[in-house]
Amino acid sequence: MTQARLDHLAATIGYRFTIVTNRPAACPAGAARCFESEIAITVPADGPITAPVEIRYGFVNRVLAVSSDVFEGRQVKGDVNALALKPGQTLRPGQVYHVRVTGVGAYFSRNHAMPNAMLVAPGLTPRVIAATRPGTDPDTGRETLPFVAPMTDEAALAGGTAKDRTMWRTPERAFALYAARGAATPVDVAILPTPVRASRPAGRPVDLAGGLRVTTTGIARDDIAAALASLPPGQGRVPLTIRQQSGLAAEGYRLTIGDGAIRIDAADAAGASHALRSLAQQIAAEGTTLRPLTVEDAPRFGFRGLLVDVARNFHSKPELLKLIDRMAAYKLNRLHLHLGDDEGWRLEIAGLPELTEIGGYRCADLTEATCLSPQLGADPARTAPTNGYLTARDYIDILRAAKARQIVVIPSFDMPGHSRAAIRSMEVRYDRLMKAGDRAGAERYRLVDPADTTRYLSIQNYDDNTLNVCLDSTYSFIDTVIDGVTTLHREAGAPLTTYHIGADETAGAWTGSPVCRAMLAQKNIPVGKLGAFFIERVAGDLAKRGIRVAGWSDGMGHTDPALMPADVQTNIWGGLHTGGVAEAHAQANRGWQVVLSIPDAGYFDMPYAADPNETGYDWATRGIDAFQAFGFMPGNLPANGALIPDNFARPTPVPDTVPIDPTRSIIGVQAQLWSETVRRDDQVDYMLFPRLLALAERGWAREAWEPPYVAGQSYALGDPRVDRAALLAEWRDFAGRVGVQLRTLDKAGVAYRLAPPGARITAGRLEANSEFPGTPIEYRKVGGAWRRYAGPIAATGAVDLRTRTADGRRASRIVTVRASEPSSVR
Repeated sequence: MTQARLDHLAATIGYRFTIVTNRPAACPAGAARCFESEIAITVPADGPITAPVEIRYGFVNRVLAVSSDVFEGRQVKGDVNALALKPGQTLRPGQVYHVRVTGVGAYFSRNHAMPNAMLVAPGLTPRVIAATRPGTDPDTGRETLPFVAPMTDEAALAGGTAKDRTMWRTPERAFALYAARGAATPVDVAILPTPVRASRPAGRPVDLAGGLRVTTTGIARDDIAAALASLPPGQGRVPLTIRQQSGLAAEGYRLTIGDGAIRIDAADAAGASHALRSLAQQIAAEGTTLRPLTVEDAPRFGFRGLLVDVARNFHSKPELLKLIDRMAAYKLNRLHLHLGDDEGWRLEIAGLPELTEIGGYRCADLTEATCLSPQLGADPARTAPTNGYLTARDYIDILRAAKARQIVVIPSFDMPGHSRAAIRSMEVRYDRLMKAGDRAGAERYRLVDPADTTRYLSIQNYDDNTLNVCLDSTYSFIDTVIDGVTTLHREAGAPLTTYHIGADETAGAWTGSPVCRAMLAQKNIPVGKLGAFFIERVAGDLAKRGIRVAGWSDGMGHTDPALMPADVQTNIWGGLHTGGVAEAHAQANRGWQVVLSIPDAGYFDMPYAADPNETGYDWATRGIDAFQAFGFMPGNLPANGALIPDNFARPTPVPDTVPIDPTRSIIGVQAQLWSETVRRDDQVDYMLFPRLLALAERGWAREAWEPPYVAGQSYALGDPRVDRAALLAEWRDFAGRVGVQLRTLDKAGVAYRLAPPGARITAGRLEANSEFPGTPIEYRKVGGAWRRYAGPIAATGAVDLRTRTADGRRASRIVTVRASEPSSVR
């Protein structure tokens, strides 16, 4: 095998991935749940393959078995698996070889397939198989995976087990769903999130055609400059008076429009900014002639957050800056930046250049001496958008942009698990300094005990992703990172107040570490307490710096509250049906600051709906559309069982086994966008919007349909204590407001998700509807020209439909409805 031959093979070999069934007759190795898939390899016609060539492919689920006459399989690292020729086997020209791969769990979306499989041969540079590269749909602008076969057999693929009642959201089911929710209310007050109070007093409208004349009292104009920039430009005749006013709740404001003037009374700069954003939204809806309006408003929660994961797949500084401005528009005030994980380290840290030189990139270097291995279908090209990091200057710019919009940035580097990027980077540093004869320098920041014989496997299939919590060098490393981040925040004028250590999903490490055995003997603690020991120590170190520790609830819950600082933030990520309610209440009862990051309503890396063509993991929920996020009740967590079924679409009750202390409360909500399947910036937009608007609503406004919390009460699907009629009424009002906001998102360059239309053909007539008002629907006879849908039309046979943005620039994916008669559309 030569490099030229390998390059040619990578360019010409065929590769097709098919999900066969989520309900096989039996699972190997005693697994309780599994699925079967197939990789079809088509050999080029210009010669056999006998050399030792491997196909390395991404497969997120753990592989249980590989069945093939010619290939044998093995796991490499993380989601990377390999197919190698069995001894004595030859791949013959022009032949198609089928490899059956059985995995743990279920496979519900064709978009879970990882692109950029590689050919690997000893001594040669690996090459991406061209057939596995992603493409781009010219109409939607979304990433496509041409090598993945369509998923069309609902009976075999929609559910993972016999007890799973999940059904795909077909156009017919979507039509019924949207019809049941009802038509959107015509928009009067367009402000989103919905204000606490809004009224239309009598008086003359305000004509803004001549521009605004801004004066401020008690609030520095520089502190609200970003919000002022959201208004129409120009210095004009209409007075806009902004003044600080005592007696208002934090971030609260009073906006008065009428009699030729606009007045804003605000508690603080944040309140003034929120008022200006509300004014901008009303202008977007009404134009420059505003009818009299009075708004009194303040947030329900002081913490209204968004997590963006740039570690698994990198996302650019311009994308983050765009998100910060959208966060401000919808009054979100915490940006949780996930900057370090197994697959990448994304922030430059002074004194530790290897973190970004190695940890910021995934490439085809199988030795990992110059980069990390290409996990999660990463393109190994150094310039690929999934590669990269934020320089110190980038991060400072992000901090300053956030501060100008009253948004606090919370940096996150997951530890002690989820730390493979840091570990590999520091091992490269260790090797470099050892070769230079600097043993002390090499060992200063080493994160592993080389004599550790522990064997473990993390949930993401890594056996080398956990820091050794018994090494002094581990804490030297963490101190250097924290000090480096603190310096960047100080330079930006945005002091570091909260640092998120992750602390979740730590595998069973350290049992075979001599260093840990010595420390355990000295401190007289069991090995099972080492994870808690790590969290308690780092939390204390942060507290000494005046920085609040934050972490994920599973790890934080293992600590001894008496050994933790008084000021602790915990993000609850347990599911509603899997213990998250008890966890939230128990940790609030510790006196900690509880932020609800509940996956069933806030994990926006989950799909919008149960559909094989939607993107996103589905371990927590088969779908979160804007309606489900809108209906979330953060003040009465068990009550969510009345609206949200379990992950098998069953009406499972949500109990309250650990009541919350009446003196304790939740401090806020946070949306999460983990990026394992999000490889492009436009996919960030797609996964976040428009459902982030619903989460922003829940962080700001209290629900009229939310019943008062009563300790010990449980709720099951359809429970009448949750007023569904009131929910639907407020949803219809919210949907009208979203219809206005979608036009604003278009102007801001946000590639939000366009839900495909609901549609049905009944008695020879095509009917269609959309999730939000003002979304144009188009239809065509399959293969014909697109037409604008204006109402029911005569149709038989098969009809394609899609929605389109109001500005006409983007379309949704296409759905098809069918009738039994020969196709015709009039």
